[in-house]
Amino acid sequence: MQYLTNLIINIRIRDIVDILIVAIVLYKLFTLIRETRAEQLLKGIGVLLVLTELSEWLKLYTINWILSNAMTVGTLAILIVFQPELRRGLEYIGRSRFFSKSLIEIRGENMSKVVDEIVEATASLSRQKIGALMVLERQTGLNDVVETGTSISGKVSSDLLINIFIPNTPLHDGAVIIKDDVIKAAACFLPLTDSSNINKELGTRHRAALGISERSDSLSIVVSEETGAISIAENGMISRYLDAKTLKQILLDMYKPKNSNQPYINRWRQKNEKEEE
Repeated sequence: MQYLTNLIINIRIRDIVDILIVAIVLYKLFTLIRETRAEQLLKGIGVLLVLTELSEWLKLYTINWILSNAMTVGTLAILIVFQPELRRGLEYIGRSRFFSKSLIEIRGENMSKVVDEIVEATASLSRQKIGALMVLERQTGLNDVVETGTSISGKVSSDLLINIFIPNTPLHDGAVIIKDDVIKAAACFLPLTDSSNINKELGTRHRAALGISERSDSLSIVVSEETGAISIAENGMISRYLDAKTLKQILLDMYKPKNSNQPYINRWRQKNEKEEE
């Protein structure tokens, strides 16, 4: 009790600030790894730390030596195992407004025109049941993906997008990468999702859309070749059976500067839930 009293008396403003900064950083780290494999790995590391201290307290020297050395070598293993999560965290810091400008520089009529062209192309492809995959690049650069395809560097237009995905044409397979109001490349190869919980009905396009959304902050638009259904993938989540009106609203929200870091799919779902209530 006396120790706590002395601690409270001697605490300074800078100590409080220090504690708050650490708490905020830990909270941000937790939100980054929540519901990922890193969360389970951290739980395992926590158990090992407890067992190490317990073995030392019980004077189980052999077990303590093994666990202590395992933790020392494990530091390198953690960097290797956590590589995707570490990259995701660094990208999150790099995308923050402290280090960069707002999402994109397109504004006003130009932004609306880009959205209209993308929605018009998507709706047309959906009606014709022509499979398509469009990736809208944001803060995370996709140059490594662009290099796998054919460079286009053309202005976004519905006619160009539709022609790219016409079956039996040279560029119809693969993904189109769009940055701001420019189609950077077509016929690009995307990484497939690592998730084992994906719906078995989803084909390669949907798996590729989820895969790139897990590795970047991009938003992908998918048109099913079998049903013509429109889907969007973002942040490792997919939302299916969208209509043109809903897609347009999501894209307009994406191109507007937002203070929230919440994925656009979540915002759209929450908005729909409120309207239904």
